[in-house]
Amino acid sequence: MPIYDTVAIIGLGLIGSSVVRATELNGLAAHINTYDADANVREVAAKIGLGNVKATLHETVCDADLLMLCVPVGAMASVAEAIQPHLKAGAVITDTGSTKASVVKDVSPFIPENCYFLPSHPIAGTEYSGPEAGFATLFKGRYWIIIPNDEIPIELTKTFTIYLQGLGAVVETMSIDYHDRILAITSHLPHLIAYTIVGTAFDLEQQLHNDVIRLAASGFRDFTRIAASDPVMWRDVFINNGDAVLEMLGRFSEDLAYLQRAIRWKEADKLEELFTRTRDIRKKIKDIGQLD
Repeated sequence: MPIYDTVAIIGLGLIGSSVVRATELNGLAAHINTYDADANVREVAAKIGLGNVKATLHETVCDADLLMLCVPVGAMASVAEAIQPHLKAGAVITDTGSTKASVVKDVSPFIPENCYFLPSHPIAGTEYSGPEAGFATLFKGRYWIIIPNDEIPIELTKTFTIYLQGLGAVVETMSIDYHDRILAITSHLPHLIAYTIVGTAFDLEQQLHNDVIRLAASGFRDFTRIAASDPVMWRDVFINNGDAVLEMLGRFSEDLAYLQRAIRWKEADKLEELFTRTRDIRKKIKDIGQLD
């Protein structure tokens, strides 16, 4: 039996389209309403059968039991305000934003008293974007974080958890601040570094720039994959989680200065110790099934 009668997905990029595919594949909803602010995206979504594509927000959300906001975090407030008059009594609203303090601040004022906001975040993704990028197994074995809300009836949280597990996700809960600090080091800072390294290569003199592209080694290719991620989404992430990112960037800068000194003074033992420790961390990530 479906977990929800009607699920509504707003935003049909990688995450939103993957939620639609996984919900369909696993029979988690009797009806799936979908919407994107971009008319071209809606046209593509309709062609590839991405749920019941609606022309307006009202049509999308008016009968939804679960509504998921899969839009850039900078757009959360405007979308929440737009859907407020059309929400069904008892509806659960969630989001997939990579920052939680900003989303809670932006969305909460627009949640009616007879509806419930349960912030969440899937720790999953690829460098691709758009409605055609989604696939049903994106969340399989990946963590999906729920931010607890004591004002929501416990049965609604349990139902949402069962739904996420049906998508294939491993569900955990954590506080807003802890989430934003964890994501700052595990996701946001690596993207910032990747964008910077690829940007540095682009700014090199022409011949060196050409050879960087032509002779790109696996390490640089990995950075270009990360740096190919949706620029609007990541612009909003850094603006809305700036404090946590700057904190982690400061710590990274201190560690980088330590590494610079070790290289300058040829301190082989310090370099080997660092490289051994970091290799062990990758092994631990692989051991818990979080590497493809």
